[in-house]
Amino acid sequence: MVRKLETRAPLDESDREALLGLRFVDRTYEPSSFLIREGMVATHCALIIEGFAFRQKLGIDGGRQIVSFHVPGDFVDLENSMLRVADHNVQMLTRCRVAEIPVRDIIALIETHPRVARALWVDTLIDASIYREWIMNVGRRPAKLRLAHLYCELAKRLKLAGLGDESGYRMPMTQEQLADATGLTPVHVNRSLKALEADGLIQREGRFVSIPDWPRLRHACDFSELYLHLDQAT
Repeated sequence: MVRKLETRAPLDESDREALLGLRFVDRTYEPSSFLIREGMVATHCALIIEGFAFRQKLGIDGGRQIVSFHVPGDFVDLENSMLRVADHNVQMLTRCRVAEIPVRDIIALIETHPRVARALWVDTLIDASIYREWIMNVGRRPAKLRLAHLYCELAKRLKLAGLGDESGYRMPMTQEQLADATGLTPVHVNRSLKALEADGLIQREGRFVSIPDWPRLRHACDFSELYLHLDQAT
C-alpha cells in the first residue's frame, strides 16, 4: 500500500508510519463471495493484500457488467470513506486476503496527514480515469482490440503490483468474466482470443499469457498508459 501511494504523491516518514500504523482486520474471502453489496452502509475500506477482485453492477434481467478489476495493493472501495451507501457490488475473482480498515480511521488519517489525503485523492482520480478508458474500450473498439487493450492494461498494473510485466503474467479471469468486462459474449471472447493468438500478439498456456512483442500489441490496440498515471508523484 505504501509503495503504491508513493507513486500517487510524495510522502514523508511520518506519513509512512501513519499508514503502517492503521488498524485493520486481516480477512480471507473465497472466490465469488461479496465484499460489499449495492445498498449496504460500509463501515470499513478494504485493501487487497493477495488475490483479485472486481466491481460489478447487475441489470434488471440479472445481466452483469464488470466495471473494474482490482489487483493486490488496490483499495477496492475507498469511496466508502466518504459516500454513505455503496452503489455497486464488490466481488472476489479469486481467493482474496484483504485488510479491512475502519472508515473512521481513514477519515482521521486524511484529516491529520494532508500528503496522504492527496495520495488517496489521486488514487480515486486514477480510478475515474480508468473508468473513462473502459467506456471508450466497450463503446468504440472492436472485440479483438477490446481484449488486447485490457491485456495491455493488466500488464502495466500487474507490473506495479510485482506480479508480471509487459512480457507476460498469470491471467486469473475466466472468459465469462472477460466477456462481462468488455460487453461481449463468452463465445465472442473465445474467438477473439484465438484471433489474437493467430496474429502472434499473445500466447496462452493454461492461465499464463505471454506477450511476445509488446510494442506490436500496444500499437495494434492503440494502447497508451497515460490514463493509468503510473508515477503521478514525479
